[in-house]
Amino acid sequence: MSTSEDRPLVSIIAKDACVDFPIFDAKSRSLKKTVMGLVGGNITTETKVPVIQALRDITLTLEHGDRVGLVGHNGAGKSTLLRLLAGIYEPTRGFAEVRGRVAPVFDLGVGMDPEISGLENIIVRGLFLGMTRKQMEERIDDIADFTELGDFLRMPLRTYSTGMRIRLALGVVTSIDPEILILDEGIGAVDAAFLEKSKKRLAELVERAGLLVFASHSDEFLRELCDTAIWMEHGRIRQQGGIDEVLAGYKGRT
Repeated sequence: MSTSEDRPLVSIIAKDACVDFPIFDAKSRSLKKTVMGLVGGNITTETKVPVIQALRDITLTLEHGDRVGLVGHNGAGKSTLLRLLAGIYEPTRGFAEVRGRVAPVFDLGVGMDPEISGLENIIVRGLFLGMTRKQMEERIDDIADFTELGDFLRMPLRTYSTGMRIRLALGVVTSIDPEILILDEGIGAVDAAFLEKSKKRLAELVERAGLLVFASHSDEFLRELCDTAIWMEHGRIRQQGGIDEVLAGYKGRT
């Protein structure tokens, strides 16, 4: 009989997982007020709250070595699924378990302080992504070389242009050592020349990660980083398989 010790140290497992979001109106804008309206364990007609079913019946198993692309139109549930797989959202129903250290990269700018220097932000952003201060201090020179920001690294982040901020954030992101890497499509929102320079570092980052889930609208980027894919539609998994097979299905949808 297998035990939990037999399972991979790095894995994401979901079984019939659902994520719902209640929408409160002006008459019932707090959970406390809604709960106070419960009568005998049932919700009265006046206090019923509409619910958005963001994810429905998500069943999948991802293990060390998997490189999974996530495709689907805007609003299909990709971002919500990423947050479920990162352990940020708990399933409303069903089951989901994340085993391993997760580095969720949904927004390159999250965890950065505009009032402190670029060098200080390297440390702060690294801590936000689960690294230690010592680990980030050891990476500062490499990150500085990659960003090509020079003396700007000693200036407050608020003095940076958008492109400079992205360079700094991408330099930090591509220096980490995650067990599970969750990348949202915003990672590709950099100028073409710098993105080309970044591709090697991104590929090396993916190689270091035990498990990758990457949401993107770029077929080229998905094929470079992933070998399998999941097609999301209306909060459900419509297709899962090889990257070319899933992309063909998604592009050929009616």
